[in-house]
Amino acid sequence: MATDFYDALGVARTASADEIQRAYRKLAREYHPDVNADPGAETRFKEISEAYQVLSDPDQRKKYDRFGADFRRVPDDFDERAHVGGGGRVRYAQGRRQGAQGFGGGFEGVDIGGVDIEDLLGGFFRGRGGPVAGADQEAELELTVDEAYRGGRRHLTLAGAAERGYDVTIPPGVLDGQRIRLAGQGGTGSGNAAPGDLYLIVRVKPHPRYRLSGRDIHVDLPVSPWEAVLGATVPVTTPGGEVKVRVTPGSSTGRRLRLRGEGMPNPKGNPGDLYAEVRVMVPKKPSKRERELFEELAAVSDFDPRSS
Repeated sequence: MATDFYDALGVARTASADEIQRAYRKLAREYHPDVNADPGAETRFKEISEAYQVLSDPDQRKKYDRFGADFRRVPDDFDERAHVGGGGRVRYAQGRRQGAQGFGGGFEGVDIGGVDIEDLLGGFFRGRGGPVAGADQEAELELTVDEAYRGGRRHLTLAGAAERGYDVTIPPGVLDGQRIRLAGQGGTGSGNAAPGDLYLIVRVKPHPRYRLSGRDIHVDLPVSPWEAVLGATVPVTTPGGEVKVRVTPGSSTGRRLRLRGEGMPNPKGNPGDLYAEVRVMVPKKPSKRERELFEELAAVSDFDPRSS
């Protein structure tokens, strides 16, 4: 679907309600899949219809103008949240509509923002009623880096018109933006039609220590001045546990050490890597003896860190 509803209809963001309706009616006649045999016509028709559904509703348009593509994730009371076992959080959002108003079933009698599709196309759909598939729905599932790394079983509750509980299997190594499908757990269909699906969109929360880049994990590695100069084997904490890493002699801040396969797991391929970036740390309040040793070093050393 188009990321911008105004672009989908070819109108300016300042377009009036009449301009939006005229643009929709023109495009609907052109791209309706029952009058346009092009393989991409149905997708385009869904796109413009979704755009018109939102922009023809003053409240929805105002919400869309304010929040953009995330407007459906913002509840009307801006505080509709639920919790998931293990510390994760779920934010519920209605997914793209299907069925009578989302194109999973027939189009007879569909009214989109005051435009009757049957009337628009001259009664093309009379007598084509029938079961309508349930709507797909979406919810955001917030996980910590550790939860995303380990995966596992979770019980979550979605708050909406009525609370519903689900047992969900989270695959290890799931990434931000990936979707977990719960088949048949979406909206209820009509006329014995199949229900829609529920899609959980993973959102990995920022972590104070780990930074994710795809399946690679980046972490700071604090070392003392003498460890950086002389070299040392030091521990580094990863989501999979503590590992040892060798700091080579003469390591300065910014040097990256690569630990192959210690990044995010990948059930379908190679895991990511972990990059430990050296950070040389100095004592904030050196003891008297430490200060003496540093002064002695300063007196005998000809090292100039600012020289090329």
